[in-house]
Amino acid sequence: MDLTYSPEHEAFRREVLDFLEASRGKAPRGRGAAQRPTAEAVAWQALLIEHGYAARTIPKAYGGYGASPDILKSRIIGEAFTRAGVPPGLQNQGISMLVPTLLELGTEEQKRHWIGPTIRGDVVWCQGYSEPGSGSDLASLQTRASEDGDDFVINGQKIWTSTAREADMIFCLVRTEPDKPKHDGISYLIFSMATPGIEVRPLVTMTGHAEFNETFFTDVRVPKSQIVGKRGQGWFVANATLKHERGMLGDPGQLESRLQALVELMRNETADGAAIMENPVLRDRLLRLQAEVAAMKFNGLRVLSATINDAEAGMARLVVKLQACELAHQISALAIDALGELGVLYDEAPHLRAHGAWQQNYMFQLGLIIGGGTAQIQKNIIAERGLGMPREPKPATEGGR
Repeated sequence: MDLTYSPEHEAFRREVLDFLEASRGKAPRGRGAAQRPTAEAVAWQALLIEHGYAARTIPKAYGGYGASPDILKSRIIGEAFTRAGVPPGLQNQGISMLVPTLLELGTEEQKRHWIGPTIRGDVVWCQGYSEPGSGSDLASLQTRASEDGDDFVINGQKIWTSTAREADMIFCLVRTEPDKPKHDGISYLIFSMATPGIEVRPLVTMTGHAEFNETFFTDVRVPKSQIVGKRGQGWFVANATLKHERGMLGDPGQLESRLQALVELMRNETADGAAIMENPVLRDRLLRLQAEVAAMKFNGLRVLSATINDAEAGMARLVVKLQACELAHQISALAIDALGELGVLYDEAPHLRAHGAWQQNYMFQLGLIIGGGTAQIQKNIIAERGLGMPREPKPATEGGR
């Protein structure tokens, strides 16, 4: 991989830096979380799309910038925004997961109807995958869709539905052919969260907030035309989305931003009159994390390069979610340790640092090690698909003794 900047790329880098210098005051605070974006965040997203710093390779026909893929320009944009401490635009389930799925498997009508409003932040999506009895074994899901004329009638329940209370739309897995094997007979539907029969109940986690929800469907009518892919082949479509979800959770740019914030914390906070950075034990932990973030960054370039060249990323893609989620949690853990007694503060304590973001992230990121496919499931995937090891034995049933 040649990462040498040509005169064209050097000129592009200067262009990005000039944009950041002139426009950084328009950027919203934060990174554009999964909830409904503010008007300020939507305006920032529109400006980034206009200049090609968001939705860069999405065709203009679908509302994107329409640039050709260029791994070095992607790297230049990511590095420039990270070093400037400027949010790179909206990042949520619709933009990071559904849009690439539609680009790959959606109809032309679906692409033209949904991609533009989604990347602009006008439409917010949630994901209807996990169920109370179907988390790690997602293919065993039981939410069913029976036929009634031109509609499906959906009954069932989803859980851990992030953004369900704020979402306009949902991409949802339902069983349309209950008599087929569990990986068959599943369909991937998109429909409005305002459809009659949908009830959302918040789930408060150990962070003290309700990032997740349970979602109930009672006789929810959805036109049959709102399938992505083919009927009964939703498992194939779902896996395309899961691939993009793992990429979203493993974004090396986010890791680099968190590491940068940790470095600033350790430079500015003191103990016994000395900067935390002078503590050799904590500084050694920081150096190890810096090395791992650098490895994730270049692994991300390997995955991006494979995607651009229509090649299989293999092991490089398989390790992303597992490594990134655990690494993000370790960064927050070091921040809390570096803060000492201040690291245990929460809520509205007078000496709380960064409004409690490190404590919030520490708890939330622990959950992400479980969400999106648990660490144990990810290790099985790496072992079986990446290393070619035998599948994990299934527990013996009583009749199979």
